[in-house]
Amino acid sequence: MKKFNFTLALIIAITSFNAQVATREYKITKKINTGGDKGWDYLIVDELSQRLFVSHGNVTQVVDIKKGVLLNTIQDTKGVHGIAIANDLNKGFISNGKDTSVTIFDLKTLEVITKTKITGVNPDAILYDEFSHRVFVYNGKTDNATVIDAKTNNVIETIKLEGKPEFSVTDGKGKIYVNIEDKNSITCINATTLKVEKNWSIAPGEEPTGLAIDIKNHLLFAVCGNKMMVVSNLEDGKVITTVPIGDGCDGVIFNETKKHIVASNGDGTLTVIKQENATKYSVIETLNTQKGARTITLDKATNQLFLPTAEYGETPAVTAENPHPRSSIKPNSFVILVVE
Repeated sequence: MKKFNFTLALIIAITSFNAQVATREYKITKKINTGGDKGWDYLIVDELSQRLFVSHGNVTQVVDIKKGVLLNTIQDTKGVHGIAIANDLNKGFISNGKDTSVTIFDLKTLEVITKTKITGVNPDAILYDEFSHRVFVYNGKTDNATVIDAKTNNVIETIKLEGKPEFSVTDGKGKIYVNIEDKNSITCINATTLKVEKNWSIAPGEEPTGLAIDIKNHLLFAVCGNKMMVVSNLEDGKVITTVPIGDGCDGVIFNETKKHIVASNGDGTLTVIKQENATKYSVIETLNTQKGARTITLDKATNQLFLPTAEYGETPAVTAENPHPRSSIKPNSFVILVVE
């Protein structure tokens, strides 16, 4: 048996701890309480107006970021999942999962312009592509995407997908990328022809949810249900590497300024990953947030991160009728965490 040097071990431990502390730069600086006890999904920043749009139950809440207060509420967005912002058209688009529609509203006045019925069931994630002036609505129960002309507000196409679509990103040059959750893959759509161009596996990643893009290096970052982030090349689909993240992740952002990829995990953690170069990545920080804070958005103007969540009550017992019971949400505990 080799002799153990306790002094050396202590020095190494202290050095390691100090190194970890030195790299910590993220912290929760504020909690914005907007009230309510319903579920939530995606949120997005309108950087021009410095407003935050948050899905919350059957309404969409609008938060003044600078003041940290609820500014307004867009009503009748039943089962809202996502919000897309089209600053060039002064429009916003909200996917309403429970009534198979998209609410279109004026970004300045927040008044509803119209509701457009879509061609799938359970519209979930939604994306505005400025290159094509089209809105892509991903329907979770019919494995397809409804495409809306953002100028006319009319449905122009339905794209069949190979499985259940999740989050989507655009390269701003005519290509749209979407996670296919139940096939463990990514699909590339041509925004001009509205045809699927290719699909590729992101194995060993399973059940991809959130997706972010690095346009400069032609990379996609897909966060997966088996606690890993998969980095793949968006041109040839090659998986470059994987990085461990927390459990229950549903969102990820790429901060191009900091070269950080940040994954929001439902287990109450935030995984911060440093992009050393196009092929090398390392976890530099794990921040404790709050259980349920699984989606995320970035304000590029301020580098602030926003995560919605709430306080949970007891979880009901498992029954034959309800094999996957959800914990109750405590009244008026819904908050938006601000991380800087």
